Amino acid sequence: MLVAAAVCPSPPLLVPEVAAGAAPELDATRAACADALGVIAAARPDRLVVIGPAEQGGHYPQGTRGSFRGFGVELDVRLGPGDAPGPELPASLAVAAWLLERTGWGDVPVEGVAVDADLPAGRCAELGAETGGGNDRIALLVMGDGSASRTLKAPGYLDARAAPFDAEAARALGTADLSALAALDTGLAHELQASGRAPWQVLAAAAEGAGLDGALLYDEAPYGVGYLVAAWS
Repeated sequence: MLVAAAVCPSPPLLVPEVAAGAAPELDATRAACADALGVIAAARPDRLVVIGPAEQGGHYPQGTRGSFRGFGVELDVRLGPGDAPGPELPASLAVAAWLLERTGWGDVPVEGVAVDADLPAGRCAELGAETGGGNDRIALLVMGDGSASRTLKAPGYLDARAAPFDAEAARALGTADLSALAALDTGLAHELQASGRAPWQVLAAAAEGAGLDGALLYDEAPYGVGYLVAAWS
């Protein structure tokens, strides 16, 4: 049963060592993420599942290592205690691992689930139902960005559809509107490079019947990319 969720953006720039001289520009984003993590910690879950977009899906057990060496920084992270063999965490889950280490998450068991950023909405619903089912008290940390087309200098250039897409996503995340999240346009999200669409739809399905309320903690578009932070409890 889902008891709480935190929604955070997943850019490696959240890590100060990666952002370097621009690190202070995302201080408010980091603070909002810490607040959202505080909400799920207060729910005292039995287990934490971290969900983030990647080029392909996969499961990552507790103790899986990640790295920011691909971004020119000799910084390694680990998803919870232990040392699990296997492939490294994808970037979104590595950012989540960094956030958890930064906030001193504790000893609640944690695992990671990478979601193909283009996973169809129906499969997202199935994955969410599987994740939120059972009798354990589950918390989710859901990583992913809004559109990447909010300004001329954005990664996806300026697209007039980006701001309305992000506004609807922000409204739905801030009010825990499960139907609205499930109805996000997958094709439009792909065109706008909104990596959070699939993880948000997994969250929506996992939260069915949980009766959670939402709060939007952050809604900005630095660098032309929509960064949203929300907490559900």
